[in-house]
Amino acid sequence: MSESPVVLITGGGSGIGAAVARQLLAAGQCVAVTGRSAERLRRFAAEAGDPKELLTIPGDAADYDAVRGAVEATVAAFGRLDTVVANAGFATADTIADGNPDEWREMILTNVLGPAVLIRASLAALKESRGRIVLVGSVAGLVHTPGNLYGATKWAVTGLAENTRRLVTADGVGVTLIAPGRVETPFWDGLGGPPEGGILTADQLADSVVWAIRQPHGVDVNTVVVRPIGQPV
Repeated sequence: MSESPVVLITGGGSGIGAAVARQLLAAGQCVAVTGRSAERLRRFAAEAGDPKELLTIPGDAADYDAVRGAVEATVAAFGRLDTVVANAGFATADTIADGNPDEWREMILTNVLGPAVLIRASLAALKESRGRIVLVGSVAGLVHTPGNLYGATKWAVTGLAENTRRLVTADGVGVTLIAPGRVETPFWDGLGGPPEGGILTADQLADSVVWAIRQPHGVDVNTVVVRPIGQPV
């Protein structure tokens, strides 16, 4: 069994998830990352130097069997699980007035069902370690945007965080919602690029995620909102 903390991150091959993984590896923790693209995960592992503390697991973050398999693989590799980070998610560049419902389905499954199945699959291991659940939401889940279904999915994540906290706090499990504003990641690739104005780097946002993860036992940081200076809403 690993003597170092063990963290499982969904959507960990790029962007915020990869930045969190790099920081945790640098701090001596063991990290498992999932992602849909096996090639992207291979590139990430190679860029990280293929450390023995890193496990990459291809799979769909909204598929319960795949997520349960990732949890089982992580525990098998490292002997424990201390934190899960529900990071996988994406947005469509439309509104409920003009969007493609077929694309909405995949977004809703990834953004809402994904965190829920991660909690379901990992909860027994986290109760044993008295660990943490980190949900990556969004400022869009705190501030309404006209016709924005992505924002509605992140409002669901906001609610899921508090619902989960009330469920698991008596078991010694912490729950943190990280709600970022604009972050420079591949998230924007299908949206025409990030808007003008201040923007956080993935590493800057990862600082907050890692800070929450590394809080001492008994401390439960519940909601962290991180905006770049200059973002008005």
